[in-house]
Amino acid sequence: MNWNKWVRQTHRWLSIVFTVLVIVNIVINVAPVQQETLTLWVGLLTLLPLFLLLFTGLYLYALPYAPKWRSGRRAG
Repeated sequence: MNWNKWVRQTHRWLSIVFTVLVIVNIVINVAPVQQETLTLWVGLLTLLPLFLLLFTGLYLYALPYAPKWRSGRRAG
């Protein structure tokens, strides 16, 4: 598996993990018994896949433009 496929697959799995953590965060906040420390840690734990999604998403966004940058041509 080459680098681009690996990043794309990682991005897909991170989106699933992020979605599950957001749902868990909502369920914990709606539950009648609230523990502030648990709520805080689940909220902070949700940020980790979000930041990783940001970096992999930016990489995937820039991927189609990379051949143009490598060849040295300028759009204009």
